[in-house]
Amino acid sequence: MTLTRSRPYKEKIVGYLGPHGTYSEEVAFCLYQDTRVDFKTYSSIDMAIKAVESKEVAECIVPVENSLEGSVNVTLDILAHETTLYIIKEVIWPVRHNLLVKEKTDSIKVIVSHPQALAQCRRNLRKLYPEAELRTMNSTADAATLVASGLENYAAVGSLGAAGIYDLQVMSRDIQDSSTNCTRFIVLGNHPANPSSQGKYKTSLVCQIDGTRPGSLCEILQEFAKRDVNLTRIESRPARTGLGSYIFFFDLDGSMEESNVRSAVEAVKTKSLWFKSFGSYPLCTLQDNTL
Repeated sequence: MTLTRSRPYKEKIVGYLGPHGTYSEEVAFCLYQDTRVDFKTYSSIDMAIKAVESKEVAECIVPVENSLEGSVNVTLDILAHETTLYIIKEVIWPVRHNLLVKEKTDSIKVIVSHPQALAQCRRNLRKLYPEAELRTMNSTADAATLVASGLENYAAVGSLGAAGIYDLQVMSRDIQDSSTNCTRFIVLGNHPANPSSQGKYKTSLVCQIDGTRPGSLCEILQEFAKRDVNLTRIESRPARTGLGSYIFFFDLDGSMEESNVRSAVEAVKTKSLWFKSFGSYPLCTLQDNTL
């Protein structure tokens, strides 16, 4: 891990997936551009999350969902099974991938990047370089670092910011398979956010229900429907208690300050075998993501 971008009057330390040049870094710098913080990079998502749990950092920024490839399972699993953290902010970040090289060449044999980044560009990469091998790395920035070391016929999928940091050239811009590609990032902390009456809020929770009883999931969903609470996301993950046992993640519009949301969540808690709330949190809008 690396401490980076110190400011003269530190108020708190924020962790994110590094090294320099990741999309997590872009989000972090933009989200806290008007706040006095220090940043610390971590080599994996789980290390960044556990640094908050141990109070090594006050908050961390991690990806949780992509519009093309779905959920980041490691984030969900750690939140459900390994921490007691709260989601305190959410940011939607449009992701624009680029093919980066040390020197421009017509012969690219290996393309490296984070597995999510490669998956988000799979179709275009196969069109551009059908014979190239795709290799996964811990982050898009690690991939840029490897290519910058001078390996022949290597290219990385990463951001324009990474190209500038590691002195790489751009072979192709905007190679993501969809122009609407975006990633949902969450900020995690040890204490819940304090919902206000202004702005949009979401509430997230995870629970395990009695899957042996017919209609048990339907009963949970009806608790939201009859109180006019809108669900924005439902996802199941293994409960880690045996094959066929699952937990369910729910994201819903509104905060626990609203009586219908609070009532629905309490009803779901009562009907669950196991329940955990990640709190209510604001949806942040970033004004500058030109990197």
